[in-house]
Amino acid sequence: MCPDSDSPRTVLSDTSTRRRVAVVLATALLLSPLATGLATAQSVQGPSGSVVVEEGETVDGLDGVAGTVVVYGTVDGDLSATAGSIRIAESGRVVGDVRAAAGSITVAGTVDGSVEVGAGSFELTETGSIDGSLDAGAGSVRVDGAVGGDVRASADSVVLGPNADVGGEFRYDADEFTESPDAAVAGGVVEDASLGGDRGTGVAGGADRLPPWAGSAYGVAANLVLGAVLLLAFPRFTRAVGDRVGADPLVSGGIGLLALVLAPIALALVAVTIVGIPLALAGAAAYGVALWVGSVYGRYALGAWAIGRVGGRNRWAALLIGVGGVALIGLLPWVGGLVDLLVLLLGLGALAGGLRDRYRGTADQTLPERDPVDVD
Repeated sequence: MCPDSDSPRTVLSDTSTRRRVAVVLATALLLSPLATGLATAQSVQGPSGSVVVEEGETVDGLDGVAGTVVVYGTVDGDLSATAGSIRIAESGRVVGDVRAAAGSITVAGTVDGSVEVGAGSFELTETGSIDGSLDAGAGSVRVDGAVGGDVRASADSVVLGPNADVGGEFRYDADEFTESPDAAVAGGVVEDASLGGDRGTGVAGGADRLPPWAGSAYGVAANLVLGAVLLLAFPRFTRAVGDRVGADPLVSGGIGLLALVLAPIALALVAVTIVGIPLALAGAAAYGVALWVGSVYGRYALGAWAIGRVGGRNRWAALLIGVGGVALIGLLPWVGGLVDLLVLLLGLGALAGGLRDRYRGTADQTLPERDPVDVD
């Protein structure tokens, strides 16, 4: 006798199979950007895949993929990264070389080695200095700081600012070139049309020139893919997270703030002992994953709240509206960063609360998890 295809056993089997596939996809998705971003172990993995080296902090080196890379402290080695934006702040220092591809790259601090980049835009500010050479292929290049060696710049627009102090030769190829009379170039300025083939390929391996919006587009795509995986693997839990945020956002935000602050402190205490170091490293990786998952859950909850205001209840529409809406708001200065933080706190708090309920056994463990009914 053949089993009924609609029996609970069959439904449970289908759900389990779907969940295994989704978990495998999630693992591959999470490990590819986060493993490289967390490989330094000393850097801080922040919201939406950002890597921040705080002022006064020293890391051995940075090598990976992230949404944003900001260096306020010291990188005691090379910085090799692909990101939406990379900034070495005035207080930041890279002891080795910088090899990067990004939508925008700004050097306002100190690089002891050489810089080789491909970007949508590159700027060496008046406070920035590069002891070695600079090789930049970008949409726009502005050099207004100190470079100890030669400069090779290929871009649509190249600007040699009034504070520029180049110890070697300045060789460029550009549709538009502007040179300030106050700029100092020891080896002279030379136009070289042969550099045109190097535009956007300053990074070894020949990276294509990236437009300024490339990083944001990558972040939106990654968040949508992760959100889809979460919806497929844990539909009821995801819906519960959205409902929790909508029911009491202050509680969710408060729990998220506690988790954001206390988790790094707990990891630091665990790492004090030699035995605890492996646990701390594993905990740091889990913490980075939780931040990303929490930020996506926060976006989903925001989208669910928005469509709920007009009587809708479609999880896929909620994901699209939440991720897309926060990305658009993120284009606004100051406001974008604040909204991103609030969304992270809401999602992280709801995630922590949901996991707590599961651990306490308040969730129904006897019924197979079915997809919620979408109402378009």
